[in-house]
Amino acid sequence: MRFVPIPFLSLIVSVTTCLHAEIDSGPKVGTTVSPLKVFAATGDHAGKELDFAIERSKKPTIYIFIQHERFDRPLARLIKALEKGAIEAGNDSSLVTVFLTADEVKTKDHLPRIQMSLHFTANPLVIYPSATMSPEGWSVNTDAQLTALVVNEDKVTASFGYRSANETVAPEILTALKKTLGK
Repeated sequence: MRFVPIPFLSLIVSVTTCLHAEIDSGPKVGTTVSPLKVFAATGDHAGKELDFAIERSKKPTIYIFIQHERFDRPLARLIKALEKGAIEAGNDSSLVTVFLTADEVKTKDHLPRIQMSLHFTANPLVIYPSATMSPEGWSVNTDAQLTALVVNEDKVTASFGYRSANETVAPEILTALKKTLGK
């Protein structure tokens, strides 16, 4: 029988934990959401600038913040799973994916292609014109690959920040949405 040294095992556990380690990102639970003025690249308001905090106001919403340059297939699978879960949760629940970007032109061209590929029905893809700054009042940590906020009645009910994320974190976020809805 062969034994693996304990320091080696703790390194494996440490590396695995870091892959999905939470980091502080997003406003604190209980905070009233701030205005979120963005450009809608897809969805019912495509081509318009608007405040999605007002648009979604009292409706249960999962806001996802991603730096456009860090968007990848695992995030696409996660967002698709979150959209499906939000629809299944009912109560007019939806998702809004906010892409932080320094290159609005490139992002405006890319997001409709993402929409065509993933066929979102309850997830407008919107653009915030900065890859290095959070929308004011949203406290998005740009070190996070993904920040997810569950919001209902204009209040943050759950906040998640991930250095690296994929569909395996969807249940955690969707559980928070269901708890918010009393389910």
